[in-house]
Amino acid sequence: MLSNVLDIEEKKSIGTHFLAALRGKRTEFTQGAIGLAIFYLAVPMVAELLIEGLFAVVDIYCLSFVSQDAVSVVGITESVMFIVYSLAIGLGMGATAMVARRTGESDTVGASHAAAQAVLLGLIVSALIAILGVGFAEPMLRLFADEENLVRVGVPYVRIMMGTNAVIVFLFLFNSIFRGTGEAKYAMWALALSSTLNIVLDVILIFGLGPFPELGLRGAAIATSIGRGVGVLLQLYLLLRSRTMIRWVRTHFIPQVKILSRLVQVSAGGILQFAIESLSWIFLTYLVVQFGSETRSGYFIAFRIVVFSILPSWGIANAAATLVGQNLGARQYIRAEASVWTAAKYNTIFLIFSATLFFLISRPLVAAFMDDPIVIQQGVRALRIISIAYIFLGYGMVVGQSFNGAGDTWTPTLWNFVVFWLIQIPLAWILSRWIGPEGIYLSIAISTTLIAIILVVKFRQGHWKNIQI
Repeated sequence: MLSNVLDIEEKKSIGTHFLAALRGKRTEFTQGAIGLAIFYLAVPMVAELLIEGLFAVVDIYCLSFVSQDAVSVVGITESVMFIVYSLAIGLGMGATAMVARRTGESDTVGASHAAAQAVLLGLIVSALIAILGVGFAEPMLRLFADEENLVRVGVPYVRIMMGTNAVIVFLFLFNSIFRGTGEAKYAMWALALSSTLNIVLDVILIFGLGPFPELGLRGAAIATSIGRGVGVLLQLYLLLRSRTMIRWVRTHFIPQVKILSRLVQVSAGGILQFAIESLSWIFLTYLVVQFGSETRSGYFIAFRIVVFSILPSWGIANAAATLVGQNLGARQYIRAEASVWTAAKYNTIFLIFSATLFFLISRPLVAAFMDDPIVIQQGVRALRIISIAYIFLGYGMVVGQSFNGAGDTWTPTLWNFVVFWLIQIPLAWILSRWIGPEGIYLSIAISTTLIAIILVVKFRQGHWKNIQI
């Protein structure tokens, strides 16, 4: 059945297609079987994200041996770092949309120019984040947990993560450029190197193996910064060596008002889109920590598991975004839309399987990170309730990213604001006081379902086909 989905015309085995996808054998996605195009784009993207997710799981697992405060600090910092991710992902959306559109038009110069201007914006954004993040590390931690020991051990971690945020911004940004050109294999290579190094350094620096001192939580931050930094260096090497259709020359980095303004317009929608969702997560984190350290730790562990489980879905959604951008550039509107519905169907099947798995083995999953019975109980409840929405999340993720791939970042931004701020936040507050922390988890499931339904309806209206970038 899967071989029919991938390509009826090409009778190669699934293994052959899989290896070819990892090697990046195909970069033309405006013709041929849609299922096969999704497969060739999604495989390296899924691999890339799974590798990154594996690091996140190993990171929290190692820190669970340090202390419960260490786990909480990482959870709180990750909630705030969502703002950094929002900026990085938003810039990446603009870069992917513009580079993919120029790629579909076979405009190498235009793609290179758009990518260079995105780099200029990335430098400005990362510098501002570093200044603010390092300066306000302590007040930020106290906002969520005014516990002296937690603040004491957490401030160095936050300052390192915020101070070196440029490696996060450019890891996202450069990978978005690769995806826009259809060269997803290079993004996979960078994340594979980065995450592997992260995992190795995590174990060495957290526990102090060999000649290295035991740095605990601070060691986790240093390992992350070094690992991601090396990944960015590899990305730069690949881009500067012209391994893609990007052919940079010095003049591409001279600020161009027309390109920058369009890039800012598309990216601003993406930034706000994820910032809105991120700030709502920060508020939910604030509500969760009111129920005590055990509930807080259980929620953070469940959240890490959820993030890891949907990483393949992000790969499929990103593949759909690239297909939409390139096919719009080639003026193949029917193919662009068909790519979205095909990707959404595959994504939904995968997430339904994941949700079923969580209901069956959620307890041993959470227990692998912490042996406290209350922590396990809250983690299991969070995991099961949130995964109820997976049946709708499959379509929501793909359609939302497809809007972004078309350059229409403002439609999902508007509806993110309505659902996550005007509905989810009040609902979480009310339900948390009515039924406890389970009410917060339930509000996540409800809002995730609602945003998916709304975006599917808006996508069917077809206005995204007329966006010019």
